[in-house]
Amino acid sequence: MKTLPPIRILTATAFAALALASCAVGPGAPDATLPPSASGAFVGAATPAVTADAARDDWWRLYDDPTLDGLILQALTENNELEAAAANLRRVRAALGEARVGLLPSTTVGATGQYGRASAATVPGGNGGQPLDEGEQYDVGLDVAYEIDLFGRVSSSIRAAGADADAAAAALEVVQVSVAAETARAYADACSANASIAVAERNIALQTDTAQLTERLLAAGSGNGLDVARARSTLQTTRAILSPLRAQRDGALFRLATLTGRTPAEASEAARACARPPQLSRPIPIGDGAQLLARRPDVRRAERNLAAAAARVNVATADLYPRITLGGSVGSTALDAGDLGSDSSFRFGIGPLISWSFPNVFAARARIEQASAGSDIALANFDQTVLTALEETETALANYANELDRRNALREARDQAAQAVRLSRLRFDAGADSFLSVLDAERTLVGTEAQLANSEALVTTYQISLFKALAGGWSAV
Repeated sequence: MKTLPPIRILTATAFAALALASCAVGPGAPDATLPPSASGAFVGAATPAVTADAARDDWWRLYDDPTLDGLILQALTENNELEAAAANLRRVRAALGEARVGLLPSTTVGATGQYGRASAATVPGGNGGQPLDEGEQYDVGLDVAYEIDLFGRVSSSIRAAGADADAAAAALEVVQVSVAAETARAYADACSANASIAVAERNIALQTDTAQLTERLLAAGSGNGLDVARARSTLQTTRAILSPLRAQRDGALFRLATLTGRTPAEASEAARACARPPQLSRPIPIGDGAQLLARRPDVRRAERNLAAAAARVNVATADLYPRITLGGSVGSTALDAGDLGSDSSFRFGIGPLISWSFPNVFAARARIEQASAGSDIALANFDQTVLTALEETETALANYANELDRRNALREARDQAAQAVRLSRLRFDAGADSFLSVLDAERTLVGTEAQLANSEALVTTYQISLFKALAGGWSAV
């Protein structure tokens, strides 16, 4: 019986193993399904301030504020954090391209030329003790190697790199959501500070008139120094409010400049001049839990990280099994450069390379354990991201609804405090009440108007927090 050469035995073994292997080794992806309770209506959706309509991507246009529209467009175009996230996405996608190359054969082209003499000790018999002749040797050739993806190592690596690229794309979208929301928040903070400044200035004007009245009464002999001192103290206390409010406005403007890729000196003049925070004229569309989780890019990023971690478990598991590479080379070797390419100098070779770390598999098993732990971490992070998304949305809904109630109550309190000031002045002018009643009424009005201005600012802040939780802003880019 004719005996097969060893190279044919190895080749036959490689193709037999290839025929037997039909899928990657290792566990499948962990279960990343959502609980049914996560996809229903929100707990806080009962307020009339919201509707069950699908949430909008371009939520800032609900404010009908051209200045805000322009600022968010500028931020989404020129923000430096977005630029860094986009560069990271390009980097990860390039890594995916590198991983895909693993499905293709690797090729190496080489050419050498040398002049020298080999050692006579390498020749059987030692060449009679005589040195070998000196000479030239030239070689050109092409080497090709192709790894047979027998146990899915290459395909699992590609899946992991693809999931990494998807996660990086979602990470970019997370930054876009944050930039849009924080730009709107900075603009609203600047406008709210201006509104509070206007309230303080109106109260200063009112209290200035009151202080001047006490001074005129004192000069006419019908007043007293105590009333003058009280009126002046109240006036200066209100004036002291202006400085921190101006600092808040400037800080918001500087933050807005940074978000839009500008220096503080280039802060938006339109934002500096705005008189009140942006206002909504319609209920906020919020959708439901299923729509939320489908929109949230951080949930999608967590799911893609989980998929990448699961694929890396398969990569590590594949290292327990042999790795088979089919290789071949073709070229020409000659002792004279002119003979390169001749029939006598032609050479070729083909055959498999089988490498296996068995029985030293402890390192491979340790890598499998590391990858499995990484998959468990990614699954826990996914579950936590889902819970956090729902928590943020429900919290934003609760804050918004309750602040609307607080604002309505403060508006009524402000109106009553203004009426009390008017009546106390009339009673004082008629001599039916003391000047202390006027000062108390004015202090109450100042405090109530300050609380109302703060509540107006919080309403807008909670609106923006809700829009951010609903993850609008990335798919509109």
